[in-house]
Amino acid sequence: MTKFNLDQKLEELQKRYDELSLALSSPEVINDRNQYTRYAKEHAELSNIVALYQKKKSLDTQLEENKELLNDPDDEVKELAHEEIKSVQEELERVLQEIHLALLPKDPNDEKNIVMEIRAGTGGEEAALFAAELFRMYSRFAERKNWKIDMLSQNVTGIGGFKEVIFLIEGKGAYSQLKYESGVHRVQRVPETESQGRIHTSAVTVAVLPEAEEIDLEIDPNDLEIDVYRSSGPGGQHVNTTDSAVRITHKPTGIVVTCQDEKSQHKNKAKAMKVLRARLLDQMEREKQKEISETRRNMVGTGDRSERIRTYNYPQNRVTDHRIGLTLYKLDSILEGELDQLIEPLIAHFEAERLKAGYDEQDHG
Repeated sequence: MTKFNLDQKLEELQKRYDELSLALSSPEVINDRNQYTRYAKEHAELSNIVALYQKKKSLDTQLEENKELLNDPDDEVKELAHEEIKSVQEELERVLQEIHLALLPKDPNDEKNIVMEIRAGTGGEEAALFAAELFRMYSRFAERKNWKIDMLSQNVTGIGGFKEVIFLIEGKGAYSQLKYESGVHRVQRVPETESQGRIHTSAVTVAVLPEAEEIDLEIDPNDLEIDVYRSSGPGGQHVNTTDSAVRITHKPTGIVVTCQDEKSQHKNKAKAMKVLRARLLDQMEREKQKEISETRRNMVGTGDRSERIRTYNYPQNRVTDHRIGLTLYKLDSILEGELDQLIEPLIAHFEAERLKAGYDEQDHG
């Protein structure tokens, strides 16, 4: 097998970038809107790697020039050259890491909106209250990013918790930022109803699905069983007198989605289809990728306390992400939506994992 040649690969990408730069100024491409959009997107995607390649070439030149100075008869010049070589090599190492990361295949879903599902697991009413707090936390985070939230479905408990809440977050790069939130979130705190002051442990499951556009997958209308019924509001309030609630069953997979939030049957159906499409796309992609071929149920776990990705401990104002061993004593600010302090280390960790896997592939490729 041929060993991966980095410079050759970068030279090919530079050539393609130059070709696209030329094409984007040609009248025939400018007049063809689809082709222009396609070329402009590819050109923009290549610009970062090309800039890194130019930086690498400049550093390579500096390195060679300083190595030549090591033969200089003047000891002071040689000393300076040694220092410069060390500095340039460190910078080159950093640039090479960025290049390898940029060359890794992009997750095609990274720029997509997401459908987020939060469900109360172990812990009854206390878990439902925490599900509502997580919904608020993600909502605050979305507000900070100027993203839009659209409620798709909710099952509210009597005291303001959520047995289940499903919502859409619309914003550039929403999936890339929140995809690592899937899993079991554990909470440790003293419930308001606890007279003895004992700490209870509850669990909530979170699933983050990329929103599926109609072009991503085609759903055969014959595969759908659509039922309409009268929706009921919490505590007998806002009871709808028309059959506006919608239940959609996808017969081939058995996936069932219900939506009754809107007064209009048409709007409820549209929202239910968004959730169904996201779940179907998620299922398809999981089947495609053998390394993450768990079912959707395994993705978020059973809601049992032991299957956790993160623990929120209220008495200690502590959050621990168990995947990367990160503990922060900033629970209050995190619940206010300051999630970057958790998300950025997670992204860095998983990118480093991808980079390591990428190096291994290139070495054996």
